[in-house]
Amino acid sequence: MLGKKRFDAMMETCFAEIKIRKMTKEDVPAAALLEQECFSEPWSENAYLRTLADENAIYLVAETKDKELAGMCGLLDILGEGDISNVAVAEPFRRQGLGESMLTELLKLGKERGITAFTLEVRASNEAAIGLYGKFGFVSEGRRKNFYKKPEEDALILWKRM
Repeated sequence: MLGKKRFDAMMETCFAEIKIRKMTKEDVPAAALLEQECFSEPWSENAYLRTLADENAIYLVAETKDKELAGMCGLLDILGEGDISNVAVAEPFRRQGLGESMLTELLKLGKERGITAFTLEVRASNEAAIGLYGKFGFVSEGRRKNFYKKPEEDALILWKRM
């Protein structure tokens, strides 16, 4: 069994070898697979290809040194508001700060485009994600009844306004 210090050092090394960059068409098959792992109603490869073709879209991936997709996230710039979607981290990389790093970069890129408010929906039961978004100053401003399917659940509507 690894000691805590050795485990933390190993995880820091692993995380240091992950690169966050803009998503490309070549990432789409892996993104669709990660989507299937993380969400009950995943986007298709075609949905990603259409989104990547949209000049108002910013999509990022987190890639390991072995070119594996460890995570992804994106947003659409809708008249100066950033609609964040598809925040996903592969199981082996969860709870290590990868989601936080991706969101930091995504928000930075959004601000550089002039986005002044960011919004997203999150399952009402997803405490880990709600906590992560709270670190960035997102607050709940509403609820969408039965927004999610498989299983049916409400979504919290979170906003971060500058």
